[in-house]
Amino acid sequence: MSTVVLPGSFDPFTLGHLDLARRAAALADSVVIAVSHNPGKKNVLDLETRQQVIRETLAAEGLTERCEVRTLGRGLLVDFCREAGAHAVVRGLRSQIDLAYEEPMARMNRHLAEVDTVFLLTAADLAHISSSLVREVHALGGDVSDMLPAPALDALVAASRVS
Repeated sequence: MSTVVLPGSFDPFTLGHLDLARRAAALADSVVIAVSHNPGKKNVLDLETRQQVIRETLAAEGLTERCEVRTLGRGLLVDFCREAGAHAVVRGLRSQIDLAYEEPMARMNRHLAEVDTVFLLTAADLAHISSSLVREVHALGGDVSDMLPAPALDALVAASRVS
């Protein structure tokens, strides 16, 4: 059985992330969506909410048999991969800038633990979407409903009411 890890902060989980999860599930027997937890970082959505949003989205998409959601702690991603039995990491690339950022990490993961990185080009219609831009547009009153699955939009709206 082949397992891959799709890591990220997913704050919030976008349609681009969902597309990567679908495509990763088509390439591997199982996908571990590793939600990063950094207590020093200020997220709009807390870890539990982000994980719940992803689980609800996966359920709505019929992906729960192929994908699971776990917490990625502060340690090395390759150690997480080993524990998960994963042979590869899946990362999305929107542009050459993403590749320049991701390449050294991919090489280091390969060096440290022979964990490969599979790069998937982001679907053209989703390439403009990033969690940080979604957060910014939403905070400034813009409509992000066509960039997020429904559970993520609901959580983002609820979080903005609280803050």
